[in-house]
Formats: sequence, structure tokens, C-alpha cells
Amino acid sequence: MVIETKLWRITLDTNPEDCNLHCIMCEEHSHFSDFKQKLVEKTGIKRRLMPKEWIEQLFEEAKKLGVKEIIPSTMGEPLLYEHIDLFFELAKKYDISINLTTNGTFPKKTLANWAKLIIPVTVDTKISINGANSKTAENIMQGIDFEKQMQNIRKFVEFRNLHFIETGFYSRITFQLTFMRNNMHELTEIVKLAADLGIDRIKGHHLWTHFDEIKHLSFENSLESRKKWNEYVEIAHSAVQKYTKTNGAKISLENFTPFDLEKKMTENKIPENLGCPFLEKELWISATGKISPCCAPDIQRNSLGNFGNYPETKLFNVLNSENYLHLVKNYKEFDLCKICKMRR
Repeated sequence: MVIETKLWRITLDTNPEDCNLHCIMCEEHSHFSDFKQKLVEKTGIKRRLMPKEWIEQLFEEAKKLGVKEIIPSTMGEPLLYEHIDLFFELAKKYDISINLTTNGTFPKKTLANWAKLIIPVTVDTKISINGANSKTAENIMQGIDFEKQMQNIRKFVEFRNLHFIETGFYSRITFQLTFMRNNMHELTEIVKLAADLGIDRIKGHHLWTHFDEIKHLSFENSLESRKKWNEYVEIAHSAVQKYTKTNGAKISLENFTPFDLEKKMTENKIPENLGCPFLEKELWISATGKISPCCAPDIQRNSLGNFGNYPETKLFNVLNSENYLHLVKNYKEFDLCKICKMRR
């Protein structure tokens, strides 16, 4: 029996400690981060890992709530999770689609084997890209081999296209960006690269400035940088008109929205036309079971309230809890929500 809710997607942060890169903006894996050190000092835990037995329980509960998509970990590299194959098996069993975010290294298996697992059940594979050339990309996504990543993506797109011809199922592939002042100057080249590779969408979000060392990279720092971002928005929309895929299709853009330059930089009031894309629609479950209403930085999320821990707390009960309903009604008054990078 399906219980009617608005919830359509959940994220399971299965293995946040597992990553083979050190992206400079990453809350946990950046060389600027002391997150792991503080975690060990505070909890004694060196590696958080979601128990295998929770995975099917969560798929089963998600199915009953009418959830359409499940995202494997967005903290750390999900393809390094030792039980990641189970996600793709359960997606078929419960008829729930996978929505994947990966760094494009495709570790531990051949790319062909990953493609066989991922493509048949995945509605969107978001691949993190932060430059159009080796120098820029490798400076930001430290540890990446940019040329190898591009080879992987090209082959992955070929497998996707072949699967579509054979089955009629189309699995979208997305470039996932972090909007920063040290990579958006290559925006036209990124769009051209996406078109050449057969990418369907370019999506991104503004920088969460976790560390002092990267604060200067944010477009939100000054009127000058905000104006520059608005110029890049125009460049992006022009570029997708000019550079199309080989079949003539245009790449779609998401979150390329200009700043309101009339709004004072110190003014944190949330405009009426911007809303939360997550409340009532998505939930996050951490490797240790903590349930959260959004993907804001871990420590800052605590300010939104306590929503229980899985498996003691069921997802349906979270959606109907006093704390959650209060947040849904009043989120525009919360300090974290006023500075959120994910509003739409």
C-alpha cells in the first residue's frame, strides 16, 4: 500500500569518508578541511559507513511513500561504497530510479561494467566538472586526471546511447559545476565540451565557503563580482544556443540565474519568488542515521532542528513531526535558509 506524500526523492549518504579526490571546496575532503580531525576528536569515529541492512529497508519504506528516486551518497564518492551494487539491484526490484552524482573516475571496475549497472536504472548521472582544461580542473578537483575523466565520460555517453537504441530508455547525463571565480571564465568552453561529448544538461550552484582560503572565489562577495556572475549567466545562455549536440539538441541549463543587483548585499530576506526545492519533497539520511531536511553543510543543518535518527525514526513520522512542520511553515525566518545557495 502506498501512503500519499509529496516526498519523491531521498539521499542516502552512505560513505562520506570514501573519496579519491580532494576538491578544494569540499566540506570534508578539501586539503583546507579539518572536518575529519574534529569528527574523530568529538566522536572517536574514523569512518562512517551506512550498514548494508539499512539499504533495503529504506528502499522498501521509500516505495511505500511513493518515492521515485534515490540518490547514493553525495558526500564522498558513491561508487566507492562497498555495497553500491545493491542500489542498482534494489532499484530494479522496487522500481525506483537511481539519481547518481559521481566524480567521473569510475573506480574499482571497468567503465563497461559500471555502465551496465548504472545506465539501465539511472534517470540522471551528474558528473562533477570544474573546468574545461587540465590546469583549471586539476587545480580545483585535486587528484583528478582530467584527460582520463574526459575519456571516461565519452565512453559512458556511448554506452548510454547504445542502451537507448536497444531499449528506448534514456538516461540523462549532466555536468555538475560549482560556480566559482576560478572556473566560470571557461564557461563557453565548458558548454562546447558538453556539446561535443553529448551531455544533456549543465547544472550548478554557488560556492559554500567552508574555509577562509576559498572565500575570495565566491561571486557573492561584492557588487562587482555579482555583476560578473550576471555576465556569465548571459554567456551561458548564448553558448547553449551556439553549441548544440551532434543531433542538434540544445543543452539545458539549471540554476544559471542572475543576482538581483537592486537587493542590498546585507539584506538576507528571501524573495517571494524564490522557494526551497527540498522541503516536503526530499530527505537525507546520513551514514549514522541522522535524518535531515536538506543538503546544507552538516554543522549548519543542526540549526534547522532535530528530525530523528534512522532506523528508530521512520520517514513518514519525520514528515509529520512538529519540528518538520514548523520548518516547512517558517523556513524563510531561519538564518541558514536566508543564505542558502540552493534556492530556486
